[in-house]
Amino acid sequence: MNAAARIGFLGGTLDPIHLGHVSAARAARAALALDRVEIMPARIPPHRPRHPCASAFHRFAMAALAIAGVDGLLVNDTELASSGPSYTADTLLRLHGTGLSRSQIFFITGADAFAEIATWSRYPQVLDLAQFVVISRPGHPLVELPSRLPALAERMTRDRAVRARGHSSIFLVDANTPDVSSTEIRERIGRREPLAGLVDPAVEGYIVRHGLYGAAGI
Repeated sequence: MNAAARIGFLGGTLDPIHLGHVSAARAARAALALDRVEIMPARIPPHRPRHPCASAFHRFAMAALAIAGVDGLLVNDTELASSGPSYTADTLLRLHGTGLSRSQIFFITGADAFAEIATWSRYPQVLDLAQFVVISRPGHPLVELPSRLPALAERMTRDRAVRARGHSSIFLVDANTPDVSSTEIRERIGRREPLAGLVDPAVEGYIVRHGLYGAAGI
């Protein structure tokens, strides 16, 4: 493996993956000159009250369809192959076990999710297992993060350089990502409404073909 590789990892339930996820991955790769971004569907998301609606198999397949042909993006089954909840700290430690250092791992998350970082397992230690990339989300501008997370403000930066010493960085990336959520998509499917502009057409076809989220018959 290239010792200088900079690799992004974007996790989440992806139930289903939508254009917002793909847009965030592409924005992070462009802003930080990442060699690639790997999309990692979670097996059991720790912050959700119930299991995903679609199986791990279906969510992995939809992720693969969503990024097919997108330069620099691929799918990673690290979290799906593990047992138990998909805690970020555990995932990052597994990535360390593959030979990657924290300076090479860029964990990508939305500003809305990162605002709740204090509730994550093994906080604040988890922040020193990787570089964190926080993408702006509609209704969640990055300008608010330093005041919401004052203890982390010093780490936040818009530069692309990784610190040689000390704590890992929190890279802030402004991006014009679509205002869409997986919950909204599932609700639209339940109402028999179209998904144009929300998910990749191949993902929509897969959902209908397999009758996911109550899509049978539409």
